[in-house]
Amino acid sequence: MPRYDFISQRLFVDHSIGSRSVVELDRTQSNYLINVMRLKNGAPVLMFNGRDGEWEARLQILGRKQVALQAVSQTRTQTPAYDLHYLFAPLKQARLEYMVQKAVEMGAGVLQPVLTQYSQVRKLNTGRMTAHAIEAAEQCGILTIPQINRPISLPDMLAEFPTDRQLIFCDESEESQNPLVALRQITQGPVSLLIGPEGGFSQDERSLLRSHANVTPIPLGPRVLRADTAAVAAIAVIQATIGDWHD
Repeated sequence: MPRYDFISQRLFVDHSIGSRSVVELDRTQSNYLINVMRLKNGAPVLMFNGRDGEWEARLQILGRKQVALQAVSQTRTQTPAYDLHYLFAPLKQARLEYMVQKAVEMGAGVLQPVLTQYSQVRKLNTGRMTAHAIEAAEQCGILTIPQINRPISLPDMLAEFPTDRQLIFCDESEESQNPLVALRQITQGPVSLLIGPEGGFSQDERSLLRSHANVTPIPLGPRVLRADTAAVAAIAVIQATIGDWHD
């Protein structure tokens, strides 16, 4: 049996949820449920807010363009945020959206844009990133919306990096082709993953990364991967070896 209910419509709401609470939806969400999904009055909907767990609710049609959700019972209690931090050089819009969605689906709890020498994009719409993160969480049964930070330069990120956290970065200059050897040497501490831009890290950036404490470079095999593909591959390998898939 599936671990989650993938049949009922699932919606993120930015309101507190409790027993019998009523949440009025905005026009966009109301239109989606009534006109796109064509739900009727009393239809079951799952709602969550990233704080109070997931709740089964009943749709209440208040008007032609306004609906509310009334909580009936809690279906899942709130879980802690995922501890994998995903750091990445910003990409152009379509591929950035894909990367955000996949990182959220695969267990990233923090999304941190990092500006590098060869970064293609310098300005980001973090509101748009949040919207895509919410969409991924709605579709995949995730209870916590990841924290999305504003861009930071690579040197500043390293200067502020916590001493009790491990930083893994994908380095195409690694002679080995197998990331498992390096990953299995990491035995303690929460993990952050850093993916560089399409042009890779500069030599100065590689030297800076390698000189920093708690940093582990890994390869991603013999093939050249685009940055968004590298993100999916790297998160999968990390989760399967030292992450929350491992146990």
